[in-house]
Amino acid sequence: MKITSIINGVEQAESNGETMEVRNPFTGELVAEMQLADEAQMEEAIENSVKAFNNTMKMMPAHERADILLRAAQLLEDKKEDFAQVVAIEAGKPIKHSRAEIQRSIQVIRFSSELSKHMTGEVLPMDAALRGDQRMGMVKRMPMGVIGAITPFNFPLNLSLHKIAPAIAAGNTVIFKPAEKTPVSAYMLTKLFHEAGLPDGVLNLVLSTGKVAGSTLVPHKKVPKITFTGSLTVGKIIRDTAGFKKVTMELGSNSPNIVFEDAEIDDAVERLVNAAFGYSGQVCVSAQRIYVQEEVYDEFLMKYKEATEQLKIGDPLDEETDFGPMIDEDAAERIQEWVEEAREQGATIETGGERKGTIVYPTIITNVKKEMKVVTEEAFAPIVTVMPFRTEDEAIENTNDSIYGLQAGVFTKDISRAYRVADKLEMGGVWINEASVYRQDNYPYGGVKLSGLGREGVKYAIEEMTELKFIGVRL
Repeated sequence: MKITSIINGVEQAESNGETMEVRNPFTGELVAEMQLADEAQMEEAIENSVKAFNNTMKMMPAHERADILLRAAQLLEDKKEDFAQVVAIEAGKPIKHSRAEIQRSIQVIRFSSELSKHMTGEVLPMDAALRGDQRMGMVKRMPMGVIGAITPFNFPLNLSLHKIAPAIAAGNTVIFKPAEKTPVSAYMLTKLFHEAGLPDGVLNLVLSTGKVAGSTLVPHKKVPKITFTGSLTVGKIIRDTAGFKKVTMELGSNSPNIVFEDAEIDDAVERLVNAAFGYSGQVCVSAQRIYVQEEVYDEFLMKYKEATEQLKIGDPLDEETDFGPMIDEDAAERIQEWVEEAREQGATIETGGERKGTIVYPTIITNVKKEMKVVTEEAFAPIVTVMPFRTEDEAIENTNDSIYGLQAGVFTKDISRAYRVADKLEMGGVWINEASVYRQDNYPYGGVKLSGLGREGVKYAIEEMTELKFIGVRL
């Protein structure tokens, strides 16, 4: 199929401009040909978004925004298998995981529909201040205008909707720039919103390169907010380019998980296999560092290796597949080089470490040094390091010894220890007796340090996409 940008509700005519192929990461087969937008089309999309905000969204009552979102959720429910198949094909995500992503995506839209009717402010006690008597003050949440949403390939629907649905709920318009690797689901999603009754110009899909988005969308004076999920490298560029505007960024991680000697080992093994290798480790909060207390280290490692080697590797469209390809061969080659570098520096490859095309076999690495790349940097791949520790303080120190701080997991039966460790970990989120990879769509999600700025999770995204306005009255 051929796909183009959708601006003001209109699919853009094919031009002599640049095109890009979208290929199935598993088979290499051509999925779609994408017509890339240029700077002029990006400008057109921004202007249409501004008009739609001023002429439509500013005046649209909350119940109408809620109804549009509810219809969109129902349409996605009706078409969930079509979307799951597309995600599996263009992203290489196993079909059972793709279906789970679609189900979560439906939930994000429904959360947004509900919360669009509950954007509450507050009434302030003005008489608490000297000379404040006979005055009334209130604070309202106001939409910002045009939101620039730049999204990644790994959860092409869910992470896009974490930006789009709250933006619409808050009364904003959106310029939607999806990842070049997964534009088909973005194209389908945009058409779905229009089918649900979203007015033209409220959601403009721009299929462009990062260069066009970085030079045109990010610094544009009529775009007051950029929300981005992606790599630390690109995040730094966006932060430098955005200037004096609000930015929400969910960036990298090398998520740690701590297994204490009193943990339920079999449960921890099961959860951490999925956490490390689900979608080939291409998840921001996938388990990359596992710290295991010395008393249970050997038991954990033996069971962890056995469980990892039972994963079924193959075609993402196969119902039984647990583990498929990485997004492209460049990504697979990169991580194979990391593994070989660790091996040369003295690490032990317990299992995996091999590559076949875009498939990198699930890899467990031990005997690592804390300065190795597989420990310090974000792998975003199916590799995990397993390291022993002696004391609680040592586990905390090792966990916090990172430039990242997105999400962590702690496995223990000791509730006092669980809360004590959670408070000391330098993370945006900590799960107790759950792996770092787990996420729900209604809690504040984001990181500290170089893992990002701001928070997502529908309620918190709405707060990030609105401005507070104070209105005072002298009675």
